[in-house]
Amino acid sequence: MKTERLYAITIYLLNHGRTSASELARYFEVSVRTIQRDIDSLCLSGIPIIAVNGATGGYEISNGFKLDKEFATSDDYSYILTALQGLISATNHPTAKHILEKILHVSNPNDNGIILDFSVLREGDQTTLQMLQTAVLEKHTVNFIYTNNNNETRTHSVEPIAVLYRWYAWYLLAYSKIKNDYRTYKLVRMRNLEITDIPFIKEHEPADLILKMTDKTDCRQYTDVLVKCKESAKARVIEYLNGTIIEESANGYSLIKLIVVENEQSWIGTLLSLGDNVEIVSPERIRNRVIEAATKILSLYNCSEL
Repeated sequence: MKTERLYAITIYLLNHGRTSASELARYFEVSVRTIQRDIDSLCLSGIPIIAVNGATGGYEISNGFKLDKEFATSDDYSYILTALQGLISATNHPTAKHILEKILHVSNPNDNGIILDFSVLREGDQTTLQMLQTAVLEKHTVNFIYTNNNNETRTHSVEPIAVLYRWYAWYLLAYSKIKNDYRTYKLVRMRNLEITDIPFIKEHEPADLILKMTDKTDCRQYTDVLVKCKESAKARVIEYLNGTIIEESANGYSLIKLIVVENEQSWIGTLLSLGDNVEIVSPERIRNRVIEAATKILSLYNCSEL
């Protein structure tokens, strides 16, 4: 176990550069003292690790050092293959297929007992996804018409950084030249997408760093919703709405807390689909919002005219 961790620490430092002992301890789930002993062991084995003092200090490996030996085991390759196969099932990307063939040719990985089947993610508009991937690689601006959560529609011109799948949908992470900021756009809300001949006007940080930055400035309004749920619907509320059970009573009802984005519609549709198996307890404004939606549906079906 220690030998594997020493290899992993070396790889981490090569990939991430200067890192504090506390960051390494947190990442590898050991104590700071254990990390310090591991660094001493690496230095004794000839790995040129430099300790830098100060507020921005930490450990780093001297420039020019490379691992010349093959360090990936058959178990390592099995997880790489699993991730690649999951990516292929989601996007059917030809480059990922070629990489998979290369790894299969040079390795004989163990079966790790995990299958990632994301083929359901290919049920959307694959043309839009492929066009955005092309624009990201070519670093060309894209234009599209977009309708946001508030049902406002306008044309956007952005520099695409990456496509990502999260919150059960595909999104585009992009730089808005009008807002001078990074935004995420839901692909299903786009139409009339086109790749322009206009190159990027600025250099961008790596996509993962930009995403972390935008997550910190998430301006969506989250609301806690308390619902009373019958036993027959409890599993679906937990599965589809990520509910947390607060209290269970002897009469078969459960109090479940939901955390929802207030100006989105999908969770309201899910609640309505559960009929009289779920009742909103609080807050009152959300309860009234669902009552209003249900009343409009009833008036539509009670209308005498077809």
